[in-house]
Amino acid sequence: MANLQALKQRFIGKFGGNEAGIRSFFAPGRVNLIGEHTDYNGGYVFPAALTFGTTLLVRKRDDAIIRFASENFPTEAEITLETAKFEQEHDWVNYPKAVLVHLAKRGYTFGGYDLLYLGEIPNGAGLSSSASIEVVTAFGLMTVENHKIDRIELALVSQEAENQFMGVNCGIMDQFAVAMGKSEHAVLLKCNTLDYEHVPFKAQGCKLVIGNTNKRRGLVDSEYNARRSQCEQAVEYLRVAFPSLTLLGELNAEQLKAHEGLIPDETVRRRARHVIEENDRVLKSVEALKANELETFGKLMIASHDSLQHLYEVTCKELDVMVEEALKVPGVLGSRMTGAGFGGCTVSLVQGDQVEAFIAAVGKAYAERTDYKAEFYVGEIGDGVKEL
Repeated sequence: MANLQALKQRFIGKFGGNEAGIRSFFAPGRVNLIGEHTDYNGGYVFPAALTFGTTLLVRKRDDAIIRFASENFPTEAEITLETAKFEQEHDWVNYPKAVLVHLAKRGYTFGGYDLLYLGEIPNGAGLSSSASIEVVTAFGLMTVENHKIDRIELALVSQEAENQFMGVNCGIMDQFAVAMGKSEHAVLLKCNTLDYEHVPFKAQGCKLVIGNTNKRRGLVDSEYNARRSQCEQAVEYLRVAFPSLTLLGELNAEQLKAHEGLIPDETVRRRARHVIEENDRVLKSVEALKANELETFGKLMIASHDSLQHLYEVTCKELDVMVEEALKVPGVLGSRMTGAGFGGCTVSLVQGDQVEAFIAAVGKAYAERTDYKAEFYVGEIGDGVKEL
């Protein structure tokens, strides 16, 4: 986590004044342990908040001006809430702006502020840097203004901001995990109802190792939208057998098996199979964790990656190589891509005494087999958004 004292000095250097009135907030990144591309299909996901994320320093002003600056990006901006709109040249600032606009639409009032952000999440890695910025902004400014905070509403308004203001058609998982995370617990979330449960993640000496391929996630928007539309097509076909069906996540594997012949297109059939089988894997993985069966959990992670590679086709050479190499290392229980795919990160469950050997072996083999150099983070499971 950020060195707060040093960050406060940089805040003062940028915005003037002294430490009086500066408040500090933190929102984590997230890793999805299993349950990929199930979210927008109304299925289950199983994310966890990480101990690294985005720190925000806020100080109220006497006027209506809102000034944004970041330790990560050169772009700075000065706006008022009345003039806030999406502007390409404002780059990352559009995310916090979006949240303010959508909170104001819900009737919340805000004044002027100086805001300084420091992010520790690699951008484009699929660990939810955007959701972390959105949620820390919403939580920080709601807290400073003494508005009553409902964390689920924060997640929903942050998702709405990303969908409508930023034009990114994301599901609710990222914002929900960032807002609702709990130390040493993963969050089982049913995306269409927002029913959730904090499930203890007893790692029994194992660590979650996140491997960043450093392949920026290309194709995500166009391919993501194509997958969504294929899933919608599958629902249309399956309505012959299930007239009230609205989302694939409402079916189980047995129901699909009995009726997948209704889907004439082989590709659409594969997409549906991934979503429905992945949904079942999430529930099985929660059962495995509750029974302290980490090896079973690891096998389900491997099956998830296999399905994402062959049925849903959202991996890429770099992700596949990293998972292949991970599974060669002794002490690795499971490994899979995490996030939307086409680049970004893998998550592996590794016995604690093998972590260094894992990072050395996978890093070396990955560099030899691809055009990229990997980075690794040993992920501890932390809390959701909070004031520091």
